[in-house]
This record gives sequence, C-alpha cells and structure tokens, in this order.
Amino acid sequence: MRMRRKKHREERLESCAEIMIQDIFEYSSDLCKAFDRTAPLHLEIGCGKGGFISTLAELNPDINYIAFEKNLDVLVLAAEKVAEKGLTNVKFVPGDAEALGQLDEQQSAERLYINFCDPWHKWGHRKRRLTHERYLAIYERLMKDGGEIHFKTDNAPLFEFSLNSFSDYGMKLKNITLDLHNSRFEGNVMTEYEKLFSEKGQPIYRCEAIFCQR
Repeated sequence: MRMRRKKHREERLESCAEIMIQDIFEYSSDLCKAFDRTAPLHLEIGCGKGGFISTLAELNPDINYIAFEKNLDVLVLAAEKVAEKGLTNVKFVPGDAEALGQLDEQQSAERLYINFCDPWHKWGHRKRRLTHERYLAIYERLMKDGGEIHFKTDNAPLFEFSLNSFSDYGMKLKNITLDLHNSRFEGNVMTEYEKLFSEKGQPIYRCEAIFCQR
C-alpha cells in the first residue's frame, strides 16, 4: 500500500537540514567529509522509517552513518527520529543506490547495510535487485579492502539469488542464517519491517559478504 504524503513534509525535512545531505556530489571524492570528525563510515541503502539506523547510531556513537532513502514520506520520519534523539553521527541522503554509482572511487566505507529491499520477483527485473553484480561493483568502489555487506530479507528466492551473486562476485560469505531470530547470532538490530515479519512467524534470512582484497 502506497504511503500517503506526509503533512508539511518539506517544512519538516527543512527543520532536519543539519542531518540532510542535499548534494551528495559535494562529497564525491570522500563521503567521510560529510562529518566534522574522523571515524569509521557505515552506509545503509533504503533506511525506511529509520528505526534501524537510529538505534544502530545510538549504540555505536564512535561510528559515522550515512543512510539513503528515496521515499521522502518515510525519509522525513527517519530524519525526525535521529533529530529527536540528538544524534550527530547520522546523515541522510534523499536518493537511492543509483546515486552511489556517480561518485568517484573512494574506498572510504567499511560496511554497508541492505535490509528488506525490493525483491523484484520477475527474473527480467533481476538487475534492479540491490545485490545484483552491477550494484556490487558500485559498492566495491566506495568500500575499503575487506569491506562488508550485511544483508537481511524475508524473501527466500532473493536470499538464494544474493548468496549466489555474492559468491560469483568473489566475495567471502559468513554468518549465514536461514532463521535469524532462532539462531545464535548476537547483536541483531531489528528494522520496522523485521518486527512485523517476525511477529507473523516469518523466518528472517541474513548473511555477511566481504569484499576480497583488490
């Protein structure tokens, strides 16, 4: 179901201007410069309402986070969560993964989170999946050697596709689980979607994929 346009959306986003990156190309050569300090950089593609990224940033104040979200009606909710918590280690970009492909090669980020992305069910649409090799090539240009992708989904076919995609790209896989909430994995931070799915008894699939040294 399509989310209704949020009232006073533009004004609310403007009130969060300090944590918004309106022109990502200002940091085309180094995303780390979006912050006034030197710290490890983690990225999230598709942050939704921001429950995941705001909790993660709160738990890890020594890490800088940049979250991308193309839907402005959910982006405003994410930005307000971070602003209300007074977090200074999170920035938001109103855009999607395609914007990353237009940045210079940086090797600046250490980790990238992809949570519950669109599975694009039709095989002919597979190149739109955020774990397709064309996106992996984009991510690799921005990440340090040994950089990691942390991936979660409730969609079994997408998870299978992603495992093969990571492996075919030459990435090392670890912490693979077909039922995250009934596994021994510790330190999981849930997204809003994840809470909804898990309450319905839906298993959550998770893995970590590591870029090998160039």
